[in-house]
Amino acid sequence: MDDIQTLSSSQFPPLLTEINDSPAKLYIRGALPPEDHVLLAVVGSRRYSNYGKEACEHLIAGLAGYPISIISGLALGIDALAHRAALKAGLHTIAIPGSGLSDDALYPASNRGLARDILSAGGALLSEFEPDFRATQWSFPQRNRIMAGLSQAVLIIEASEKSGTLITARLALDYNRDVIVVPGSIFSDTSRGALKLLKDGANAVMHPRDILSILGFSVDAVPSQENLLLSSEEERVLLALAEPLSRDDLIRTLGIPIRDANIILSAMELRGLIKESLGLVMKL
Repeated sequence: MDDIQTLSSSQFPPLLTEINDSPAKLYIRGALPPEDHVLLAVVGSRRYSNYGKEACEHLIAGLAGYPISIISGLALGIDALAHRAALKAGLHTIAIPGSGLSDDALYPASNRGLARDILSAGGALLSEFEPDFRATQWSFPQRNRIMAGLSQAVLIIEASEKSGTLITARLALDYNRDVIVVPGSIFSDTSRGALKLLKDGANAVMHPRDILSILGFSVDAVPSQENLLLSSEEERVLLALAEPLSRDDLIRTLGIPIRDANIILSAMELRGLIKESLGLVMKL
């Protein structure tokens, strides 16, 4: 993986310098996003539900093509899903583990392959801990302030009443960041903490447009072509639409699961790449 470099506070993304407990320095592998990118933290339960997984993938897919970088903690569960969804959508992503960044220390070991994928795609790994520092119980809450401090907003996918995710949410509120929550079932333990955040005034999100609006983007505008990155699946969709097709015919042509196809097509329609009219999908 990439060599480990050091960032001084003067090199931090601007929002991080605003918090009162900003780190003195950060270690980095890879590259930070361009300065015009908006940083969105995505966090949630390690023990996610199928609903949480689908919500995470759908919402991040709908951000494709916008100058947004997805921040998460490289942990098992929603964190890893958020990084993978960002990579699939062609978005820059930053992982902030609760460990140092050396190959042997990076935690969890099972996500070191994901860390390599993040770096290969032009993303970054960040940590305030020394490169060989091994993750401890206290290092995860400590790194959460960096995730919240870097971000313009924090998206909560699922969180139980005692979830560490709520630490990030509370820090975000302390730092005057927007907290965005996916509503969940009142019968689900993984939704109790998220529902409490909504009760306390957090923003509910039900569509990628909700996130884009909170982040300050005009949801009626098509992303500029210079920021438009197509995944291999999206390129296949556009190639298949040499002429308009019904959704069913298009999905059969793509040969991918219906759920995955619907996520891709919804994201592409939101970005103004395709539209569906009179039963036919066509490219714009």
